[in-house]
Amino acid sequence: MNYYATMIKPASGTCMLRCKYCFYEEESSRRKVKNRGVMTKRVMTGMIDQILNYFKTETVITFAFQGGEPTCAGLDWFETFIDYVNRNKKTYHTIKYAIQTNGILLDDLWAEFLKRNHFLVGISIDGPKWIHDPYRIDAVGGGTYDRVMESVNLLRKYNVPFNVLSVLSSELSKHPAEYWQWLRENRFDYVQLTPCLPSSGNDPYALHPEEFFSFYDGLFPLWDKSREAGEHYSISLFDNVIPMFAGIPPVQCGFLGKCFPQFVIEADGSCYPCDFYCVDQYVMGNAAEKSPGELLRSRALRSFAREPRRKCRECDDCRFEGMCHRQCKRMNVCYFDRNYCGYRSFLEKYEGKMRIAATWIQEIKRR
Repeated sequence: MNYYATMIKPASGTCMLRCKYCFYEEESSRRKVKNRGVMTKRVMTGMIDQILNYFKTETVITFAFQGGEPTCAGLDWFETFIDYVNRNKKTYHTIKYAIQTNGILLDDLWAEFLKRNHFLVGISIDGPKWIHDPYRIDAVGGGTYDRVMESVNLLRKYNVPFNVLSVLSSELSKHPAEYWQWLRENRFDYVQLTPCLPSSGNDPYALHPEEFFSFYDGLFPLWDKSREAGEHYSISLFDNVIPMFAGIPPVQCGFLGKCFPQFVIEADGSCYPCDFYCVDQYVMGNAAEKSPGELLRSRALRSFAREPRRKCRECDDCRFEGMCHRQCKRMNVCYFDRNYCGYRSFLEKYEGKMRIAATWIQEIKRR
């Protein structure tokens, strides 16, 4: 069985929000063409043809949509995409869909579409209203928490599976207990916390290694107490780290010390190896013109994969190196600096409890 996943930006960097820490806004501004608009039908169908025609045996193909804000491409665009895939996929193709959205444009038509086509939805929301609203603002500076929560309720109404993505900013790192209470009150069982990456210059929103440790030092005991009580909340860092204590490989590539191509496809078909590296020097080729195999053989990808990872002084004698590998080369700035590693401090403090939790997770999987 083959597995292939691609991340598609159907509306490029277009978005109705003006989030204060948006990494893609800065990243795309470093390209010759910042915003590629909405993907044309020609690029769309060419890309789908290249992917479907490449895999000629049993293959699970995941189309994940991101942005910017992908729903800015319009519901008709997505209907056209699904229809074209359905008419051209083979019996040995298993198709899965996912979308990461800020939720602002979702309505009943969108919810029905997502349910009908079995989408997994990621909703971007940063925690309680008083944390979310100052950072995730609309075009006139207003907070968006209430509108996002309306979309959450809409997804629940239509039984659309979803998880929550929160940006772990410097501010959020100061409130792990409040964040945990918010998760439980709103029954958010599946959560991905993404460290807030620094932009160029002085960045008041970026997560620093000491704040990384402080946040998880506050969150993990609360999570573990719920685990002991029989409750399970999926937290992205814990889902990757804890199974490694039982010899189970992590899911996210950053923990493996290798960059695996994500096949990030911009609206004009340009394909990049990673969402954090969608700049001109890393273009692998055009996904509407080249197959996944041809993109894999690109010089840009080989150059990207060979780039070294930075380390700190604690790396030299760290016994957790095999559970880190200096982390994701783009995000590790949030884990460690030259002299201190928040990730190591976290593992050292909670190793015993995480080993117990790893055994518990294995027992659950065996049931």
